[in-house]
Amino acid sequence: MPNSKARFIILKILLVILAAAIAWRLFDLQILKGEQYNEIANDRLTTNIVEKAPRGEILDRYGTRLVSNKVGYSVVMQKTDMKDEEFNDVIKKLIDVLYANQCEFYDELPITFAPYVFQFEDENEDGSVEDERNAWFASYDDFDINENMTADEVMRVLKTRYKISDIYSEDEQRRIIAIRSAAEIGGLSQTTLFTVAEDISVAAVTEIKERQNEFRGIAVINDYIRQYDQPGLATHIVGRIGKISPSEYEEKKNLGYGYNDIIGKQGIEQWAEEYLRGTDGTTGTTKSVNGKEITVLNDTEPVPGNYLILTIDGDLQRVAEESLAKNIERIRNSSGVKPKDGADCNAGAAVVIDIKTGDALAMASCPTYDMSKFDEDYSNLLANEAKPMWNRAVAGTYSPGSTFKPLTAIAALQSGNLGLNEIIEDKGVYKFYEGYQPTCWIWNEYKMTHGKQNVSAALENSCNFFFYEVGRRMGIDELGKYASMFGLGVSTGVELNEETAGHMASPEYKKQVVQNVTSQDWYGGDTLQAAIGQSYSLFTPVQLANYAATIANGGTRYKVNLIKSVRSSVDGSIVREFEPEVMENINMDNDILNAVKQGMKKVADEGSASEVFSNYGVQVGGKTGTAQLGDGSNNAVFIAYAPFDDPQIAVSVVLEHGVRGTNAAQVAKDIFDEYFKLLSEQSPQPSAEARQNTGGLLR
Repeated sequence: MPNSKARFIILKILLVILAAAIAWRLFDLQILKGEQYNEIANDRLTTNIVEKAPRGEILDRYGTRLVSNKVGYSVVMQKTDMKDEEFNDVIKKLIDVLYANQCEFYDELPITFAPYVFQFEDENEDGSVEDERNAWFASYDDFDINENMTADEVMRVLKTRYKISDIYSEDEQRRIIAIRSAAEIGGLSQTTLFTVAEDISVAAVTEIKERQNEFRGIAVINDYIRQYDQPGLATHIVGRIGKISPSEYEEKKNLGYGYNDIIGKQGIEQWAEEYLRGTDGTTGTTKSVNGKEITVLNDTEPVPGNYLILTIDGDLQRVAEESLAKNIERIRNSSGVKPKDGADCNAGAAVVIDIKTGDALAMASCPTYDMSKFDEDYSNLLANEAKPMWNRAVAGTYSPGSTFKPLTAIAALQSGNLGLNEIIEDKGVYKFYEGYQPTCWIWNEYKMTHGKQNVSAALENSCNFFFYEVGRRMGIDELGKYASMFGLGVSTGVELNEETAGHMASPEYKKQVVQNVTSQDWYGGDTLQAAIGQSYSLFTPVQLANYAATIANGGTRYKVNLIKSVRSSVDGSIVREFEPEVMENINMDNDILNAVKQGMKKVADEGSASEVFSNYGVQVGGKTGTAQLGDGSNNAVFIAYAPFDDPQIAVSVVLEHGVRGTNAAQVAKDIFDEYFKLLSEQSPQPSAEARQNTGGLLR
């Protein structure tokens, strides 16, 4: 027992001695030698700053740069130990400098200037404002802010959080809040920088550097700025980039995206984001507390994004865009005083496809705009009733009008509802249905008929009566089946997220769009109208071009390609090759195909397009269309392919309120002129492969 007591006393003594030793060591480290160790720690403060990688370049099929990068200046913010009041003053002074030098700076706070109102931007133009709103509030969960608050209440919370004084005007307070809140949400720290402004002027750079002592935590860095090498060309194809939105950030933050990152928003920039985005580098530095750089450690160089070779021919693209604009202006200027004579023609689209591969050689939408001036022109672009930011080539849906008649002819012949040599007599008024008796267009205009017609003549003359009859025989289901086979109302697979599928007229679709329940039934008259390209059928210009290509090549429908290859920016090696992809093989009888093609040849030689293509140097097969609208002038539609005997390209053109299909054919002629001029040049273009092997610099 005495031994146990002794051992307990000894243990207590040892514990006291150990505690005393620990206390002395802490006293020595923190009090006696605290300043010494603090200096050592400061001298070894290591930070890793992210160095952004440039996005990959975008080139046309021959290596002409459409989008590249230039080195510019950006203003970035780094977290310091400044008090809120001092930090606010630094931001206010920085904003003043940027304002004075007319430099744009980050401000995506979805709250207007006083009086405060929420204003969420619909980034995707698809009605997703609610998604953006929810994502924004979700990102502010830790701020004691919720979606039930008014904009005024949110601003009061943020003013308090950042200790923003009333010495600033209301506008200044809001701008400071916009930058500070975005920086905080973006994880501002010594290693995570926040970009306040990009591509600032040299004058702004000079002033910031001259007054650097006033801008603690602010730095000007070299940055990569998107450069549009062919201003205004292929804008809808290449698309745009922008700051990542709250919803995009929530979706992609686990992939390494920061709250302040740049991301593809539309076009190829958006679709090919995973290829174009580079791998960021890091700069490791050891610094003292006053920011003096001592050593550089473990630098990792940024790796540029891959570059893309598009299928687009830049020269052909330019001609398509210029021809659309020229002919739209011509139609407007030649209009008279009638309400439907083209005075309202203000937009259109044209698509050119290589019929042997599915490659899109041109894809033009009019009106267009210059991406290099997007920010300064944004308000005017939004206000423009012609919607220049809308890519009509892949997202515009239009009634095909009579350009649908070759499909009706093929479907009727292939399904056995029309004999190859069968004659149908046009009687002007189609009287099969007692309650609905539509007329042929020639009866409406001249009280005449086309007389006896076989399929080729009916296509040449665009005889409505003929196609009413064969459409009725088939029925809408058979017609819809063939439309789908030729890709009408079906996504083409083109590498643009904006593409819409459109739709073929059907009883099911009619029920979706007709509000009056008593009118939702499908009638025989609906089938008659669908057979001539009216009714509820709406297709995109890219679908119409691919449909023409499928006829021209004998029934092989390809996926439409917009990208030829993705290549490494480091060594030019192939990352991904986009090979031709067959979507549908349509087994068509050669005699049937020839009869339809002969009809399309006659359209160009002797029919409605003859004023454009009569005596043209290259034989063309085509079909005009005039799509009736409830309001305004008719739409003009045209599809074609050439050369007739050995087709190489197919074209579709749509002119909104363009009056008649012949007007659209003028655009197609300009495109053919350019394409065959290039082919006939004595010094042919180097192959895409040859250009790529020289770094894409040949032209």
